[in-house]
Amino acid sequence: MDSTSDAVDETPPRQVAAAPFAPDAGRATPAHRARYRRIVGFAAREFLIVWWYELVLPRFGLTSHADRTRAARMQRFARRFHALAVGLGGLMIKVGQFMSSRLDVLPPEITAELEGLQDEVPAVAFADIRALAEAEFGVPLTSAYAWFDETPLAAASLGQAHRARLSDQDAEDTGLRDVVVKVQRPGIDGIVATDLAALRRVARWASRIRLVSNRVDAPALVEEFAQTCREEIDYLHEAAGAERFAADFADDQRVSAPEVVWERSTRRVLTLSDVTAIKINDTAALRAAGIDPTEVANVFADVMLDQVFTHGFVHADPHPGNIFVTPLASDAGGPAWRLTFVDFGMMTSVPDSLRAGLRTLVIAVAGRDSKGLVAAAQEIGVLLPSADTRELERALTALFARFGGMGFAELRDVDPREFTGFATEFTDTVRELPVQLPENLLLLIRAVSLTSGLCSALDPAFNIWDPVEPYAAKLLQDESGNLVQDFSRQAAANAGLLWRLPKRLDDVISSADNGTLSFDTSRLERRLDILVGIGKRVVSAVLFMALVVGGALLLIGGAAPVLGWVLIGVSALPLLHALFGGRRRT
Repeated sequence: MDSTSDAVDETPPRQVAAAPFAPDAGRATPAHRARYRRIVGFAAREFLIVWWYELVLPRFGLTSHADRTRAARMQRFARRFHALAVGLGGLMIKVGQFMSSRLDVLPPEITAELEGLQDEVPAVAFADIRALAEAEFGVPLTSAYAWFDETPLAAASLGQAHRARLSDQDAEDTGLRDVVVKVQRPGIDGIVATDLAALRRVARWASRIRLVSNRVDAPALVEEFAQTCREEIDYLHEAAGAERFAADFADDQRVSAPEVVWERSTRRVLTLSDVTAIKINDTAALRAAGIDPTEVANVFADVMLDQVFTHGFVHADPHPGNIFVTPLASDAGGPAWRLTFVDFGMMTSVPDSLRAGLRTLVIAVAGRDSKGLVAAAQEIGVLLPSADTRELERALTALFARFGGMGFAELRDVDPREFTGFATEFTDTVRELPVQLPENLLLLIRAVSLTSGLCSALDPAFNIWDPVEPYAAKLLQDESGNLVQDFSRQAAANAGLLWRLPKRLDDVISSADNGTLSFDTSRLERRLDILVGIGKRVVSAVLFMALVVGGALLLIGGAAPVLGWVLIGVSALPLLHALFGGRRRT
């Protein structure tokens, strides 16, 4: 069989077909059913293409053709999916964005094509927005707000935002007047449920393809994505995230977040104080306000790292539309501006287990320890059980051999072409491994990636390693402190053991003198019996092979055919003993 046959399960393609729409079938509309069929139909066609090129053609000796056309086929797939996402909108836009960030799973031909997929769709008619908001509040929109702008401030696949002004009573209670109101797109719950049902079906198909299942747990990946989407369409969850973020930076004058107007917030409508200001990537406006973009880049990077290593609660979608630079009145000793974050629907926590894994990771990198780095990846949960860590260790050894002796600052002087060449080689190696990023780590990497890109746009000379280096040193310092504490605890435990040891030795000696010292060897005897039995069965297996081979040689040579048949017949006895001799042992 051709080696490429392991790439794809040999399930006939007829099993990869659109199934009836099952979830919430009683409430599914014809539009939902059509949407479901369009998604699974698209997936079925793509699976058939994979089956044909990765399994059928190699069986006819056309492996080289399949390999040669793979990159172009992946690009065409990405373009077709891009068109599907734009045509359907809703959750499929999020799927494209999610796929573009899964560099650990998908090849660059796909992620590069989907990077340009924007979360922007035509605005919903204001009449529909009004109806949804009034249904949520139970009062007319004119009673909930003194003024409500019918033209949306921004429109996205899951909802849209409008400027508004609170009523006099709400303004008096909250101390706010101008607000931004986020309203979900009507019917988005049904669209999300439909899309997730289709994606779960596709994930089950993908799990039958060895090329996919050996590298990623597709059903688990969909559930991670589903959890993120459920949080994004629950505006009460976003409101809680905004308040937690504000509390984390309550004592930091560099950062602010909008206030939540709880009286006008529900699961599908969220009202926040209007904090719009200069977009962080508007360098012309920043300079006009007397703000240095380079300083903004440095502060922004520092604040993002504070979220990761100090607060453990990170804004995972820090794109330019979600961050403003707010000029402040010049006070003695106070900052001239601050960063204002908005949109807290996509947040990620850094739990203690992940923090410990990152600490192990940093220590391994500092020591250029390939095995230690693999252990860190396993501790974090990056490597699936089927991972061949030898390949990963070799790739990491190459990494350390080429760049391991350099400090963070020295990496800036390396020829970018060398980085590019190594990155391609290293990425190809890692992509062949069953690597999957846990959801919180994926969002963390997304945040770091967006931060690096935005800072580079603000300051072309910006280097992400400069702000990272102090935090790496702090992690090592914290780890040293933990090691000292662990050593102290272990030393105290050893001291207690040594203190009790003379008394326990005296008790043992006294028992021996009195003839009351005994040993329980029953478990050891049972283990020895098992080992002896295994040894006898191995000897029987060797004897069986010797008799069969000897008898076969006598038959072939024709010297003593009768003796040959006797030897083969007798070989049945040691064979039976080898197979069944230990069945009664427990």
